[in-house]
Amino acid sequence: MRTKILYEDKDIIVCHKPAGLPVQTRKPGMPDMESELKNYLHDNNEKPLVYVVHRLDQPVEGILVFAKTKDAAASLTKQVGLNEDNEKMQKIYEARVYGKPDSGSGFLTDIMAMDTGSNQSFIVSEDDDVKVNATKYKPKEARLEYTVISSDDETSLLRIHLFTGRHHQIRLQMANAGCPLLGDQKYGSEDSVRYSREHGIKNVALKAVSLEFIHPKSQETMSFSLN
Repeated sequence: MRTKILYEDKDIIVCHKPAGLPVQTRKPGMPDMESELKNYLHDNNEKPLVYVVHRLDQPVEGILVFAKTKDAAASLTKQVGLNEDNEKMQKIYEARVYGKPDSGSGFLTDIMAMDTGSNQSFIVSEDDDVKVNATKYKPKEARLEYTVISSDDETSLLRIHLFTGRHHQIRLQMANAGCPLLGDQKYGSEDSVRYSREHGIKNVALKAVSLEFIHPKSQETMSFSLN
């Protein structure tokens, strides 16, 4: 099993997702986290049920929490959907980007919409009729905060606090800000794609390094992080 379990009880499973493994897939014969966890539970004489609460893109590594019951899934899903002022699920990422932001830290706020046909998101304005009408989902606000951890001549390592969970949010917002993630073929610039190719970077250089949430039963704060 490629999925690494960090914590488990009768209500939840917290996992470390490797880059390249999808959370879910409809492609026959292709492994995913959901299937691996169901097989794991079955092998341990438990009911093979897991509920996906939130996701990471297939090429992204990091921490995820899955629910084992409907009640736990409902509680965790509600936490994911809370707004910034009432946020209970805290998600922190590290990203290696091409370039360096104008300041050492800052906030990015954009309006995003997703085109389901191309599985690609766009930054739009409220009156951008062409792009808005081409998308299945209504435009939604996307917010994140970044801090530069370190940088060299061509790249920077950022710590990112995600306030909303939009499709490809970090990848798109950082690219729009002039700092595309390394290894990102979809939203990368010509220079970032070239740099990634020359340095053998095949997966998106993004890792969900910290996750904090309220346990659905005990109501205790649960915190997990990767080194």
